[in-house]
Amino acid sequence: MSRESAPPAQTSPFPLISRWRLVGLPFGALAGARRGMGSDVVGTRPYEPGDDIALIDWNASARMSLAHDADEFVVRQHYAEEAPKVVMVCDRRPGMSLYSPDLPWLSKPAAMTRACESITASALAARGLVGSLDVAGDGDRLPEPYWVPPRGKADLALIQMRLDTAGFDAPADNLILAFDHLVRSRRDVPPGSFLFVISDFLDPPPPGELVRLEEHRWDVVPVVIQDPVWEQSFPLIPSLTVPIADPVTGRVGVIRVSAAEARRRRRANETRLRHLTAELRALGLEPVVIGSSDPVEVQSAFLAWAERRSEVGTEVWI
Repeated sequence: MSRESAPPAQTSPFPLISRWRLVGLPFGALAGARRGMGSDVVGTRPYEPGDDIALIDWNASARMSLAHDADEFVVRQHYAEEAPKVVMVCDRRPGMSLYSPDLPWLSKPAAMTRACESITASALAARGLVGSLDVAGDGDRLPEPYWVPPRGKADLALIQMRLDTAGFDAPADNLILAFDHLVRSRRDVPPGSFLFVISDFLDPPPPGELVRLEEHRWDVVPVVIQDPVWEQSFPLIPSLTVPIADPVTGRVGVIRVSAAEARRRRRANETRLRHLTAELRALGLEPVVIGSSDPVEVQSAFLAWAERRSEVGTEVWI
């Protein structure tokens, strides 16, 4: 990012709508999941020696004293005011390297970068903290998690540099490896944190892996990057020669597709996406489906996600 650690000027934020609870606060746009100093009242409790008298609820204390015929005091409890923490988990297996920006198809690396920039801009607009995680390799070395915890703005340059320079040689199970690392690093990722999992989900992790993240009260958001023509659907023309990429190796070959085969591929691709989104929603997860690397279209996809989140509402938990 720039020297000021800000996202590109053309990147606009979208509302970070929490699945759990969202309250606008002076510091950070999310109320904390724990009790502490803040302006969002969660309840009351009996006064204890050492409590700040400014926290005394005098009306409730008067009612309690009248009911018990004795002087009793009640203090208000608040949720702590906390900045939202956001982690971007990037799938960097070879299939995510398709295609280069000069080709007339979706560039998944460019779409991933635009998505990360939009997420970062939104977190900063909410006075939040941003982190990133991937398990890309480095030449002949075994892949290890590249982990930037959500701790401060000074690390934004590291996140952008990783987006610009990291390869796409992660193993097929790289998301599971990343999830394992997150669980081990949960001190840096408190309950209520957003986890944006960015992948094409053509070979998605088992549902149990996403449920495992939810058990830590993390707000998991799948970001599905798929070419709208060749992966979300398929063109119906009499006969055509098309490049087909191996989703594991990323190698591209050319095949001839008949009209009947094109219809079969369209049905299969549309059914696959429909089943994927239905399965994610059955887990309580609202996906963001991206089919373009254009910043405006990427932002539109996230705005649509935020609108759906607003319609569904949030769950309150303590």
